[in-house]
Amino acid sequence: MNQTWIILGASSAIARAFCRELAERGDAMVLAGRRKDDLDATATDLKARGASAVDVVLFDARDPSSFDAVIDTVDGVEGLISAAVFVGSMPTQEAIDADPTLIDGTVFDSFTGPAHFLTQLAPKMEERGGGTIVGVGSVAGDRGRLGNYVYGAAKAGFATYLQGLRNRMGREGVHVMTVKPGPVDTPMTFGMDDLPFMAQPETVARDIMRGVERKRNVIYTAKIWWVIMMVIRSIPEAIFKKLSI
Repeated sequence: MNQTWIILGASSAIARAFCRELAERGDAMVLAGRRKDDLDATATDLKARGASAVDVVLFDARDPSSFDAVIDTVDGVEGLISAAVFVGSMPTQEAIDADPTLIDGTVFDSFTGPAHFLTQLAPKMEERGGGTIVGVGSVAGDRGRLGNYVYGAAKAGFATYLQGLRNRMGREGVHVMTVKPGPVDTPMTFGMDDLPFMAQPETVARDIMRGVERKRNVIYTAKIWWVIMMVIRSIPEAIFKKLSI
């Protein structure tokens, strides 16, 4: 069944790759983000790939007043609504240590902004009795690590929020899936050449689509990160706090 997808953070590399997957299915989309020129170019590309309709709406996770325009677009759409959240920012831990004011933006982008929006959207999806919510978190949220614990804390909070939302929305026929990618070759990771098992956005997008189709609750992408994070979570704290990971 074709449906309309709201894509938050539609300018991200993973979001664009996922939107191409949706376009090939003939779904409609609402692209929400901060860069209108980029969103317009993406919309043109998606229409050429088969999307049934593509709208562009300005959205900023740090500005709740921008959420209304997206919600208003939803009110004008018939049928099922789904949403995918690709919003996030990842300053280095060193930058945050030097300027703690960066914490607020990191948490807004990666957790509280998306959670605020989804809380507004949830009743509208429940009324329609179906649809999917995809929340893109990170393996960084599985354990507080020396190199990125502020970003990890934000993503951990978002993952816990999605878990609760999944329990609520599943009772009304709405599927909520948490995505935990490892490092992905995007502008966010530019210059981080030593990151292991770097994935391409297209690979992550295909994994997300398979997870949606199979109604998974939580997926890791690439799959090897499920094994890696299981090991990392199992390390006793007395040992873990001495490790440089």
